[in-house]
Amino acid sequence: MRDGGIRLDHCVIAVSDWERSAVFYRDVLGAEVVDHPDGRVAFRFGDQQLNVHGPGVDAGTLVARPPVVPGGSDLCFVWPGSAEAAIEHLRRHGVEVEAGPVTRNGGRGPGTSVYFRDPDGSLLELITYAG
Repeated sequence: MRDGGIRLDHCVIAVSDWERSAVFYRDVLGAEVVDHPDGRVAFRFGDQQLNVHGPGVDAGTLVARPPVVPGGSDLCFVWPGSAEAAIEHLRRHGVEVEAGPVTRNGGRGPGTSVYFRDPDGSLLELITYAG
């Protein structure tokens, strides 16, 4: 099942403030903010997405046990440029870099990563791959 097999479509994060998080994920990471009829939003990156749970909206019973909490995620995104460009981008948006550049192994093998946090404290990583 490797070629054309199973791949990640979406995952869930939780936020404590809808607007603050939407602005962060849109402006800093380039997400398309997708509104859902029930009041929730999703952050879409091409054909992958982060479904978002947050205050005032009941996500129902089909959630993780225990449910994801704001600040309780650890996510990695592929950055299309260099690690240095990622650091510059984050600093332009007032985002503190917590670590990096550091060598890490990701889905495509060895890469260079930069770590930072979203407004709720979830650990985020931008990884770059050579070539």
